[in-house]
Amino acid sequence: MVELKTPSEITAMRAAGRVVAAALAAVREAADVGARLTDLDEVARAVLADAGATSPFLGYQPSFAMSPFPAVICTSINDAALHGIPSHYRLADGDLVSIDCGATLDGWTGDAAISFTVGTPRPEDEALIKVGYEALAAGIGAAVAGNRIGDISAAIAAVGRGGGIGISTDYGGHGVGHQMHESPSVPNEGRAGRGMRLEPGLTIAIEPWFMGGGDDRYRVDRDGWTIRSVDGSRCVHVENTIAVTEDGPVVLTAL
Repeated sequence: MVELKTPSEITAMRAAGRVVAAALAAVREAADVGARLTDLDEVARAVLADAGATSPFLGYQPSFAMSPFPAVICTSINDAALHGIPSHYRLADGDLVSIDCGATLDGWTGDAAISFTVGTPRPEDEALIKVGYEALAAGIGAAVAGNRIGDISAAIAAVGRGGGIGISTDYGGHGVGHQMHESPSVPNEGRAGRGMRLEPGLTIAIEPWFMGGGDDRYRVDRDGWTIRSVDGSRCVHVENTIAVTEDGPVVLTAL
């Protein structure tokens, strides 16, 4: 069931979203060459704790997972696109990093992700990240009352396919509210004019994740969580939680 939020509930979600944004900003600042992924997780934990928020990631165990997620952020490096578990790996010069983070505050949740490089960037990585953020912006721009879910999906895919990347419709965007994952599903590819009509009060995460090699297939590591490109190509993952309003889409996971 899709739950439309009142203006006051959207304001409460914005507070949770700002915690997410603050955590991602702190992690980005700490993500230097040589930093351990577990240290980045500790940075995010500290931001959540200082805000009085909890993590919807920590202990989360969906049906596909063999074990609960053990961290408050996902750290996906290079050919990993999603759900990377923070390890003792130290970031190396030129790594492409995707960080996904959520926060629950006063019963409301925000969810967002960023991608960036550390040290000396590869031009092809910069181009891939640019496509990811352009697709995110296109998806947000289509999240207008009266449009349909398929309009968001088509806008994301138009940018992604135009950039020659691989797209999977698994693990895409989703509703957000009291829970991190709610209805409706927001795939990263679809047909315009199809799907649920967007109404004011709808809150969703728009979540492009792309594989740079152009292959749509992915594989899952033995940890049961980490999703990687089949061809070993680099990946990008960006996300914002937004609210559909009468005045247009509002990003809730921004400082």
